Amino acid sequence: MAKKEQLGLHNLPAPEGAHKEPKRKGRGTGSGLGKTAGRGHKGQRSRAGGNVRPGFEGGQMPLIRRVPKRGFTNPFRVPAQVVNLRDLEKLPAEAVTPATLAEVGLVRKVNDPVKILGMGQATRAYVVEGCTVSKTAQEKIEQAGGRIEA
Repeated sequence: MAKKEQLGLHNLPAPEGAHKEPKRKGRGTGSGLGKTAGRGHKGQRSRAGGNVRPGFEGGQMPLIRRVPKRGFTNPFRVPAQVVNLRDLEKLPAEAVTPATLAEVGLVRKVNDPVKILGMGQATRAYVVEGCTVSKTAQEKIEQAGGRIEA
């Protein structure tokens, strides 16, 4: 009497419908996909490599060329690294500079611009140097007795 093999990762059966036989195109009219192999008759799309490029509208002026160009993207833009007031509680001291923010892990790069936003409350009198500050953040820092130095 043969022992029944236990089911494991090495002998899992494929789920129903997982293996599908490929369509055998161009193998005679009886297959249903003979002769033209499902491509219809003649024309650009029936040929090998034949198709129109994306955006082609049959010779009509394409939409991408009809719509006027507007604006531009500044290739030299350096986005500011954002820090909220609530995050400043992680700082060991009251001095807020890009270097102190990087030590705590609030910003990645010391040389990239840093902007402090007003979400949260200023719990201590922070002295902010080398960072831009939003209006609400400036008001909250000054209410707490801190100051912003340029």
